[in-house]
Amino acid sequence: MTQTSLQQPVEAEPAAPPAATPLGSGRNLEGHRWIARPSEAFTPDSLRQRLIGEIQSWRDYPPSLRLWYWLIPALTAAIAGVLRFVRLDSPRSLVFDETYYVKDGYSYLISGYERSWPDKANDSFNAGNPGVLLDTPEYVVHPPVGKWMIAAGMWLFGPDNPFGWRFGAALTGTLSVFLIALIAQKLFRSLALGAVAGILIAVDGHHLVMSRTSLLDIFLMFWILAAFGALLMDRDDGRRRLAVRLGRQAAATKDGRPTTIDLLSGPWLGVRWWRVAAGVCLGLAVGTKWSGLFFVAAFGLLTVFWDLNARRVAGIRGWISGGIIKDGIPAFLGTVPVAAVVYLGTWAGWLLSKDAYYRRWADTHPSSEWGWLPGWARSLAHYHLEAYKFHQGLSSDHPYEASPWTWLVMGRPTSFFYESPKAGTPGCDGPNCTSAILSVGNPLIWWGAAIAVVILLSWWAGRRDWRAGGILAGITAGYLPWFLYPERTTFFFYAVSFEPFLVLALVYCLGLMLGKRTDSLLRRRSGLYFVALFLVCAVLLSAFFYPVWTAEVISYQQWRFRMWMPSWI
Repeated sequence: MTQTSLQQPVEAEPAAPPAATPLGSGRNLEGHRWIARPSEAFTPDSLRQRLIGEIQSWRDYPPSLRLWYWLIPALTAAIAGVLRFVRLDSPRSLVFDETYYVKDGYSYLISGYERSWPDKANDSFNAGNPGVLLDTPEYVVHPPVGKWMIAAGMWLFGPDNPFGWRFGAALTGTLSVFLIALIAQKLFRSLALGAVAGILIAVDGHHLVMSRTSLLDIFLMFWILAAFGALLMDRDDGRRRLAVRLGRQAAATKDGRPTTIDLLSGPWLGVRWWRVAAGVCLGLAVGTKWSGLFFVAAFGLLTVFWDLNARRVAGIRGWISGGIIKDGIPAFLGTVPVAAVVYLGTWAGWLLSKDAYYRRWADTHPSSEWGWLPGWARSLAHYHLEAYKFHQGLSSDHPYEASPWTWLVMGRPTSFFYESPKAGTPGCDGPNCTSAILSVGNPLIWWGAAIAVVILLSWWAGRRDWRAGGILAGITAGYLPWFLYPERTTFFFYAVSFEPFLVLALVYCLGLMLGKRTDSLLRRRSGLYFVALFLVCAVLLSAFFYPVWTAEVISYQQWRFRMWMPSWI
């Protein structure tokens, strides 16, 4: 397996065609191919090399490695699947916020919108009797997508068992491991680092717990990750189009160079279908939780910056104005309206209903100012306004609330489940036993990632590496907005939305440890040993914490042995 150096941004790599010759035999010039004749600098092949690099897709790997490009993500996903699906039905009761989202999912199966439940409905649900649903609608403050994905699992395996409740979350978490391995391979041009990324996210406890419980955040994370992957594909696709179209303009001239007018702003690149796909994924992310809106903004800016830089590297003189007009406006049109339409479509169950909460609000609240809008639109707008007010006023105390300042160091992970089985119950051989689900991550992965973010910031500031910038954009969109609401009740498990980017930051730094191809054998061997040791320690540490992630019955002393910080209890 090969690795492209992480210390050189793709745009900075020398990319002259083989026909180029050295300008002289002096020191530092002899044998270099980084200077090309003007007529050769604007051929499609030369532009693609300069804009994308040698490895542009999985087909550019040697034949012996092409199978591994797909096999590595599949193997890491298989490992993740085993960890997530084995004993998925334990505990056999609704845990933490499953009491809301699982029952909402069942309501979707029955009526397409949320309905109310009687007192002690959890007891009936846990006993396998969910059919106590009331006829009155229920007011909820989160959009429908995540609850529909939970409902899909119950539709497949039944609503009367925990496996059905949690199947959607487990499958989504497993698929996200497959995605992050592919994204790492695309991002770093390295099969080895793709495997490292897949393994680290597969064995991390925070991601594991969120994949084994039916909360909304794992679905939010999946659609955000899918959108980022689509934008990575769009980045190469846009640069490939730029190379082809600018190359055609150059080929149409006598000297093989684009005209001054051609280089003033560059060509239009047409409809970017990967960008449209990213808009669909972002619409589904916002349709899961409104915090996905921050990713819409961050990813929208990110893809425009990538395009601006592509025009600069291609030699376009007006790369700022040309990029804003010919890339920025199409990027907005290909992402934001698409995401908005998809988001509206996620409310189809509510729109098609007659009795959903606030569905007929406009009928009893006429408006001279907004009366021209359809009743369903005014009712839906009012629903969103009330939900926004609820989120703004959410400041009640909770024993497991955690300030965002503590998230990266896991200062206060959320306890989803805790039980003290009696002596003699299966797995309890002593007088004091514990069964718990704590959303604490693997300390080596999380604390290592916290350090990696600092390194990544300095690397991006000093080297302008686009890969570092892309990873930081994901962390920024998922993390920093929570500091704007210091009075709001927040929880550590919100961090799963940007956890894949923390892992990518860690993998980036591990790639730096591996070194470059030009480094000495001792240097690269030492880096390989360090990365291998880190990976082994991470897997062993996950095995150590696994019981408190999956509600295994262990002794109380063993449970306390795993509570490394007083704030974890």
